[in-house]
Amino acid sequence: MAKSKPSQTTPRRRGARKAAARETAARDIAERSPAERNVADRGAAARAAAAPRTASKPPRTASGKKANPALLKSAGEAAVAGSKARAEEGHRKAGRTPPSQQTPARQSGAMRKVDESIRSVSHEIVVTEDEKLLQAPSGDEYTRSDPWRVMRITAEFVEGMDALAGVERGVSLFGSARTGPDDPMYRAAEETARLLAESGFSVITGAGPGIMEAGNKGAKAAGGRSIGCNIELPFEQGANPYVDTLVNFRYFFVRKTMFVKYSNAFIIFPGGFGTLDEMFEAITLIQTGKIYQFPVILFGRAYWAGLVRWLQSRVLLERKISPGDLDLLILTDDPREAVDAVVQAYAAQTETAARRGEPAKTANGS
Repeated sequence: MAKSKPSQTTPRRRGARKAAARETAARDIAERSPAERNVADRGAAARAAAAPRTASKPPRTASGKKANPALLKSAGEAAVAGSKARAEEGHRKAGRTPPSQQTPARQSGAMRKVDESIRSVSHEIVVTEDEKLLQAPSGDEYTRSDPWRVMRITAEFVEGMDALAGVERGVSLFGSARTGPDDPMYRAAEETARLLAESGFSVITGAGPGIMEAGNKGAKAAGGRSIGCNIELPFEQGANPYVDTLVNFRYFFVRKTMFVKYSNAFIIFPGGFGTLDEMFEAITLIQTGKIYQFPVILFGRAYWAGLVRWLQSRVLLERKISPGDLDLLILTDDPREAVDAVVQAYAAQTETAARRGEPAKTANGS
């Protein structure tokens, strides 16, 4: 009699079972009553207190290195260099010389005075306005600097609102600056922007290369309004050539306010920390009721899959968010689907505004 072979579970099946178990656990936790949750929390706290204590491990960075001031300093410097390299790579892939590598044209006659308030004395290390604002003043420096900086911030808000006042149907596109024209995501962003422009929407980007350039390029090709909100960085990023309306900002938070105020939706293409910042900014505003009917669309399911799984298996499981919060994110791989979601959301917002007797401008109600 032949022996039966032991059943083997493939990695894919094991992964599916684990995912199903996590979803079941998250659902069970979400369905518990407040009293049951309190009992479970007290039980978990008691078990943690009774567990044998182990020697604490020294803090490490996400890459596994021991954290210390010298490492953090070098990591910060490397991060700025990396941001510059990504921006330059985006320009080179589009066939342009990066602005930071261009030789300034010779000037004759009267020379333009350099604004020393936004550049260091050595002219080698640029100190941005954001950096100066976020530095704690020493002694009575506050009386000589910060109040006047508030006036500059106010002026920047006024300038941005004045330039974008006519935008009533805007959509912001975000993504990596290093994405080249031969990348499928570049072409998808260009197509998405083209469809948005044909549907009557203005396209707003960060004005840089990569996905931002693709968005402005697609909008301009379709005859739509192409808007760029550029930001002052320690290196010159430069605006892409497809921007019709360019607004330059010194402060990140002023720029982010403009993205939200004049947008009906965010479409998030694969990107880095800046892209994630914009995504979670919008999600937080929706979650706390600051804006409504505002679709946040993640383009490229494969790229965002790991983040979504972490939100499901860790953040939701530990009840740091509610089950419904995950429905605030829309995932797609199709430009037409992304644009249809924007159009439907705008129609719903317009209907809501009509019932209230208010003019429909942007999804945030401004």
